[in-house]
Amino acid sequence: MTTPSALANQAETYFRDLQKKIISAFQSYEGHSTFDVQDWTKGPESLLQGGGTTALIRGDVFEKMGVNFSCVHGTFPEPFRKEIPGAIESEGRFWAAGVSLVCHPANPHVPGVHFNVRRIETSKGWFGGGADLTPALPYGDDTDHFHNTLKAACETYEPEAYTKFKSWCDDYFFLPHRNEARGVGGIFFDYLETDPEHTFNFVQKVGDTFLNSYLPTVEKRFQTPFTEAERHTQLLKRGRYAEFNLMYDRGTRFGLQSGGNVDAILMSLPPRAAW
Repeated sequence: MTTPSALANQAETYFRDLQKKIISAFQSYEGHSTFDVQDWTKGPESLLQGGGTTALIRGDVFEKMGVNFSCVHGTFPEPFRKEIPGAIESEGRFWAAGVSLVCHPANPHVPGVHFNVRRIETSKGWFGGGADLTPALPYGDDTDHFHNTLKAACETYEPEAYTKFKSWCDDYFFLPHRNEARGVGGIFFDYLETDPEHTFNFVQKVGDTFLNSYLPTVEKRFQTPFTEAERHTQLLKRGRYAEFNLMYDRGTRFGLQSGGNVDAILMSLPPRAAW
């Protein structure tokens, strides 16, 4: 295996704590439903080693919401190595840890949201992550709050970070076959390897900011009455979401190609969708 750096160990600790913080915050909105929290470990026969913790809730406010932590290591299959920086030089060996969240709310007036932060090491090491909003029924003030909160986090990294990461998000979360954006964007960044300590501070800022970027909108909208037509609009939007994650999402490909926990990887798929 690739021996993780001291920074990787710090990141792993932070990601574990962040998952617990997120679970607690989302749980506070649910009266009867609770998170099903499951630890998992890959056996010695697996391509992937290590493990993680999945946490999934199916509730009244969050129809399906999962937040997963993983810390794994292994060897990439040879055809996949050329796609990962430093993987050829490490002979495919890698270490990776992170937190990933996808929320499909019950009320169509509440936007869906995706968030993740991660550290990956091969012969190189870098941070990646981001957050993006996918409303079925967009509200300009909700979108503005989400973006402005993330912009404040980006400004702690470098002056042009928000502009760059927002553009990266808009380009990435796009469905070419539909010629449409998946949602209203946010930020996306990857392969940040220069000045690792400063970058880790930024990643923590993004992680610590996420709840404030999203939960005020949940608070504002989750009791809003909605019609069957609005619900159908939500299900159609979820169909687009599923198309993106199954066809284009690099995290899905990374997880499946590296032999990850399939149920955790496909946690992002909505509980119901329409086409």
